[in-house]
Amino acid sequence: MKTIQIGKTRGLQECSSALGKFTILALDHRNNMRRLLHPENEGLTTAKEINDFKQQVVRALGCIPSSYLLDPLYSAAQMISMNMFPRDCGMLVALEATGYAGNPSSRQSTILPDWSVKKIKKMGANGVKLLVYYHPEAVTHRDIECLVEKTAEECVDADIPLFLEILTYPLDPDRKRLVGKERFEVITESAQRLTPLGADVLKAEFPLDISQGEDEQEWQQACRTLTKVSPIPWILLSASVDFDVYFKQVMAACLGGASGVAVGRAVWKEATDLHDAEQTQFLESVARERMLKIADWVESRAESWHSYFDPVSVDENWFRIYDE
Repeated sequence: MKTIQIGKTRGLQECSSALGKFTILALDHRNNMRRLLHPENEGLTTAKEINDFKQQVVRALGCIPSSYLLDPLYSAAQMISMNMFPRDCGMLVALEATGYAGNPSSRQSTILPDWSVKKIKKMGANGVKLLVYYHPEAVTHRDIECLVEKTAEECVDADIPLFLEILTYPLDPDRKRLVGKERFEVITESAQRLTPLGADVLKAEFPLDISQGEDEQEWQQACRTLTKVSPIPWILLSASVDFDVYFKQVMAACLGGASGVAVGRAVWKEATDLHDAEQTQFLESVARERMLKIADWVESRAESWHSYFDPVSVDENWFRIYDE
């Protein structure tokens, strides 16, 4: 096990339960949110609509999540400024620009202009989330690795945990997603290559192609493999699958060694089609019930992040060398 800094330790504590399990509600969507709110024409979506919807979700779910993942454009500072953010929840803030540069077979991830790890720490957030598009054989693979390394160094300097989200993709531009055995191989190899570069938590895709069946033992074994290749705790993202499918993935992931979840649209996406009282009713009933169900399973079955890190050694003189 590795030892992590005191600020990183505190950040992980703030973002997890007392037992070290992550139940993160993801609300950092930008382009996807524009499309969800106005599928007929995303250009009609206003910043206020995005902000209002995200606040409505937080208001409805309260402190069921251990933390929220927010974006710097439409939610993070707004929640704080309007005294909307739950006092007992951690806050993660996205670092990257939405989408990717380059072509579909060699995707390049970039940092949001005028945004930084330093600013995320300065605003009072508890963690940094960096999303990267990655394929081990893409021509951009080294660029992505350098981006992860650089961001990890900045998080060490700022003493704030880094949550690394890896989204994989096929090299064939005519295919939209990885399928079959290739999906498992690329997701696990990507985790094996990127997690040693300095991140503290991996935010991972489900490592199997679920269209090929729902063998519970096979699902769990695939998740155990992901646990084995990652030297840091990992949490399962939802990738916009329906809730029933996602919850089966959550069960397999936690039984396979995951430390929790970072779930978004699987909990709240139907609410984007509703308005006013109907939207509120959905969020306060269906979405809350979904989040509670996930949180209960994670708390009882997930692996604690505590088992991955040794506590930093602290004596009465620790502050004299801190930040040197």
